[in-house]
Amino acid sequence: MALTGLDIYKLLPQTNCGDCGVPTCLAFAMKVASKQSALEECPHASDEAKNELGAASAPPQKLVTVGTGDHKLEIGNETVMFRHEEKFHHQPGVAVLVDDQEDVETKADKISNLQFERIGEEIYVDTVAVNCSSGDAAALQNAARKLNDCLGFPLILIAGDAGVLCETGKALSALRPLLWLRGGELGDDLVSLAAEKELPLVVEGDLETCDAAAQKAKDAGVGEMVLCPGEVGPAKALEFATKARRAAIQKSHRPLGYPVLLRAWAEDPAQQSLEACHYVSKYAGIVVVSIDSPEYILPILTMRQSIYIDPQVPVQVEPKLYEVNDPDNQSPLLVTTNFSLTYYSVLSEVESSRIPARILAVDTEGTSVLTAWAADKFGAEQISEAFDKTNALGALEDGYKKPVIPGLVAVISGELQEEGGCEILVGPKEASGLPNYLKNEWNKLVG
Repeated sequence: MALTGLDIYKLLPQTNCGDCGVPTCLAFAMKVASKQSALEECPHASDEAKNELGAASAPPQKLVTVGTGDHKLEIGNETVMFRHEEKFHHQPGVAVLVDDQEDVETKADKISNLQFERIGEEIYVDTVAVNCSSGDAAALQNAARKLNDCLGFPLILIAGDAGVLCETGKALSALRPLLWLRGGELGDDLVSLAAEKELPLVVEGDLETCDAAAQKAKDAGVGEMVLCPGEVGPAKALEFATKARRAAIQKSHRPLGYPVLLRAWAEDPAQQSLEACHYVSKYAGIVVVSIDSPEYILPILTMRQSIYIDPQVPVQVEPKLYEVNDPDNQSPLLVTTNFSLTYYSVLSEVESSRIPARILAVDTEGTSVLTAWAADKFGAEQISEAFDKTNALGALEDGYKKPVIPGLVAVISGELQEEGGCEILVGPKEASGLPNYLKNEWNKLVG
């Protein structure tokens, strides 16, 4: 039975030193009991306490690492069922499937181009799954080595023959690939290899099968595993991932306390992309797809970025004056908040209009226009202070010192005009209206 927070507290030093990052030992004990912290975070815990609290302090879901170096993929170690309870810690790997009989260099080139910038962050495919359709260990090794040389991404090695997978896994053990035996029971040789070389291993089957197989592999010395339901549809995949996570986090059932690998099997690329998005949100540790076109990969990466942003920390850009399309002293000055989604929406519309402009991102602590206005963070006083701090008006000729504020906060225009000492223009309510406004309305209102 798991120890309570009070049980754990009795075994701690009770000095309230704060070295663990928590103000009191009791608060730290509560976090350990709820699986939000590990006992190792207390530098003064005794060996006796560590032995007694080992099970209680272990995260409910095992941290699994695939690959090595800067590009290694870390998955699992999640502590909650729902993001609003705290946050999700390790975003899933998005793996593109590569066949060992296809043109690997061409495929690697396509995968390397599956990277995008969204709200100031680079998002990209970060894992490669290599399938041995040839049945030849040498072909699988050759394809995997070429992909590693071209991309350096963590590898998932897939084969239907345990011998082929053992031979390849042993040859590439320095790369720390994830070994996936498709459609068969884990043999002793594969389990022994994973234990000896400390390689992560996929356990495939229904929940009951995975439960037994994972326990057997753990007893044999395998430290890191990934659960997989096999070739199932979206409904079954969701049921598998949800039940496995619930068993680990809510029931502390250790044999299912591992991240989950799900593959999107749909033949239609749009449907496959939707399935992958579905798996990212509930609760995949790795999502494998065969699609490699940007229009189908981008939604998956966008979903991953959105789900794994910390909900307790607003996403924001640096509050300052930004120049777009090389503006001069007669270019429009657009005022918005420093909430990333708001700022980048405005930026993309201005860039697409090809009109030189400046964007003043006011510090609203990462909140949107209406939210910031309602919280008194985006009013006349705050915007006027931003004018002064950035000298935004000083860069403009007298006839062009007419900042444009979002139409959603038109009500502050009069007060801002008094505070800022300049004429205030009211722009469109939505960023999508900016290109038309800048091309057709701006010149009529200035000069």
